[in-house]
Amino acid sequence: MRNKKAGKHPSYKKRKLSKASIKKKMAYDKKLSSSTGQKKKRAETNKARRKASRNGENIKGKDASHVGGKIVFKSTKANRGSKSDSPGDRRSRGGKK
Repeated sequence: MRNKKAGKHPSYKKRKLSKASIKKKMAYDKKLSSSTGQKKKRAETNKARRKASRNGENIKGKDASHVGGKIVFKSTKANRGSKSDSPGDRRSRGGKK
C-alpha cells in the first residue's frame, strides 16, 4: 500500500465512520484517483506548479485549481471549500447546470 496512514484519519472518528464505511471510502478514493480523467487533471496541476516555480512565482501554501477551464493558484484553505468552481458543486446546491 502506498499510503500507510490511509483509513486512519482523525476525522473518521469524529464523523463516527464504521470500519466498513472507511473501507468503502478507501476503495472509492482509489478508483477515483486512478481514473484517466483524474490522472490528467493531476498532471495538469503538477505541470502548472512546476512552471510557476520555474518562473519564480510564490506558490508556497497555494493549490493549483481548475477554475473555468484555467488553472489558478488559490490558498489551500480557499480551494478546499470551493463551492462554485465545478458544475457538480453548483448542481448539488440547486444552481444552474
